[in-house]
Amino acid sequence: MTQASIPTIGFVGLGNIGGPMARNMAVKHDGDVLVCDMKPAALQAVADTKARVVGSLAELGAQADVVFMSLPGSSHVEAVCLGENGLTSGSKRPSIIVDLSTTQVATARKIAPLLAALGVEFADAPVARTAESARRGELSIMVGAEPGLFTRIEPWLRYIGSDVTLCGGVGCGQVVKLINNALVFENTAALAEMMVLGQRAGVEPALLLDAVSKGSGDSFVLRNHGRKAMLPREFPQGGFPPEYALKDIDYVMELADQTNTASAFTGLARRYYASAAKNGLGGRYFPIVIEVVDKNMKVA
Repeated sequence: MTQASIPTIGFVGLGNIGGPMARNMAVKHDGDVLVCDMKPAALQAVADTKARVVGSLAELGAQADVVFMSLPGSSHVEAVCLGENGLTSGSKRPSIIVDLSTTQVATARKIAPLLAALGVEFADAPVARTAESARRGELSIMVGAEPGLFTRIEPWLRYIGSDVTLCGGVGCGQVVKLINNALVFENTAALAEMMVLGQRAGVEPALLLDAVSKGSGDSFVLRNHGRKAMLPREFPQGGFPPEYALKDIDYVMELADQTNTASAFTGLARRYYASAAKNGLGGRYFPIVIEVVDKNMKVA
């Protein structure tokens, strides 16, 4: 990839958030866009765009200049980047790999030097907000990278995000994203308690949210998860489920242990989502935690 050429972009992982991101890249990027996902149905996200499907990670890594990944967790990221038949398994490799997933901080800081030894630059750039934000290209992206690399990848990140923030060196994007997610999960569990309390004490939930949204108790969680999911009690399959919330919370608590930092509120939130997963509420959009409160399920 020369300074003047238009890079070929690769995208791995076209799930609930990854699909809309890949679609935005395919629509907005002037150069070629290649995509790869182990689930054929996921590729429908870009079916009516110029994106070209490739059959393997090794093939994508050999043809793309820069690769973006949106994967479930740390083990998947390591395998895709460095595993047998992964992105760097061939003699020709991408120049840059950008991880849009949410992983352990240690994973980003482990992978970066291993890729550097193969001539591949690495940035962690986890994304926040909702699936609707992903469709609109209005995600918030938290980047861990050297400043020079950030300058090069920022224009491509702007295809999918309206807010792109350099948070520090490699791993710092994951630090900020994990903190963001912990606050969301904690706020959602707290809002669930208060919505049920308000209703049992005689205040209609819709009125409660409307009144609180006009005061100092307002929040992103109230305006989005509260109004759009918890109020109508709509928790679709395929959304971000309690099991994924537990994964991210465990990453946060691991980081808290490593830095000797208290995480009592995060631990309490974990108990709520664990109860949801154990009591038949798994696999559905995580604000379903309100059902744990409403049904007086055991939170151990």
